Amino acid sequence: MKAPLGGIWFWLPLLLTCLIPEVSSSWWYMRATGGSSRVMCDNVPGLVSRQRQLCHRHPDVMRAIGLGVAEWTAECQHQFRQHRWNCNTLDRDHSLFGRVLLRSSRESAFVYAISSAGVVFAITRACSQGELKSCSCDPKKKGTAKDSKGIFDWGGCSDNIDYGIKFARAFVDAKERKGKDARALMNLHNNRAGRKAVKRFLKQECKCHGVSGSCTLRTCWLAMADFRKTGDYLWRKYNGAIQVVMNQDGTGFTVANKRFKKPTKNDLVYFENSPDYCIRDRESGSLGTAGRVCNLTSRGMDSCEVMCCGRGYDTSRITRMTKCECKFHWCCAVHCQDCLEALDVHTCKAPKNADWTTPT
Repeated sequence: MKAPLGGIWFWLPLLLTCLIPEVSSSWWYMRATGGSSRVMCDNVPGLVSRQRQLCHRHPDVMRAIGLGVAEWTAECQHQFRQHRWNCNTLDRDHSLFGRVLLRSSRESAFVYAISSAGVVFAITRACSQGELKSCSCDPKKKGTAKDSKGIFDWGGCSDNIDYGIKFARAFVDAKERKGKDARALMNLHNNRAGRKAVKRFLKQECKCHGVSGSCTLRTCWLAMADFRKTGDYLWRKYNGAIQVVMNQDGTGFTVANKRFKKPTKNDLVYFENSPDYCIRDRESGSLGTAGRVCNLTSRGMDSCEVMCCGRGYDTSRITRMTKCECKFHWCCAVHCQDCLEALDVHTCKAPKNADWTTPT
């Protein structure tokens, strides 16, 4: 089941190069057009009319989203760092992940969820930092309230996550809502799971006021947790993702295996099994694992046996500079020596035919 080229992972890099001057040499284009958001938004392929409208009206939000791309991409790579597919991006491919996400796999489910979460996080943070004209701190967090510790005053700047979720839903989901097929429904489900994941870790922070910090009075606000918590949570959902099929009337899902529970709104769903990602494969977009570093002593996914798909590995000895013989000096510093350390690095062998392959 192949996805159309229209998801956030496809067009965000293009939008990024138009709206973020530090990213690429296309800054000349923005200068040539006088920085017109209309010209820039109209020249990003793949956007539906609703997305172009939002792009025209909110160029500052587009910049915030663009800056967030690197953050959620890095989080994806952190979560998959020990796996054959490591969320690697393609520098020469404007679709960021190439053909990998055309398959309705668990990896696609995770990327749609983490990217949707990243958009919510980036917009909400920009709101709180006063970078957007259309939003600011959460206007509903005013006056007094009560929790398990007693009465407190809302103060500071509560993250306006409801605005972030609302804008992300309108912008990211617009393309999928135009479609009526199974993949569109899968993407919408995983997009929503990603948005909900960010809100799940919204936490209340407080500051005490009173003699010697006695907490006679408290001022509190709501703040998003570090994005790593969202990434860790979605990683657990990836590992427990549920394979589904369309129901008979084409309006929803049913589990592919009746022994498994029906997916909730927090679960990730997918249709197709993943390729093994062992070799470079043009059709699936797999870059293979040749040259990847593996762990000789591990029994997990990063082990040389699993990572290298039974092809074996090469070992090379490298030296690196490390800190050693560290001593604490009163008060208050730690002084270390610079030492050379030799270690063995194991990398996966390439298959005998290292060219792109096409499955038969």
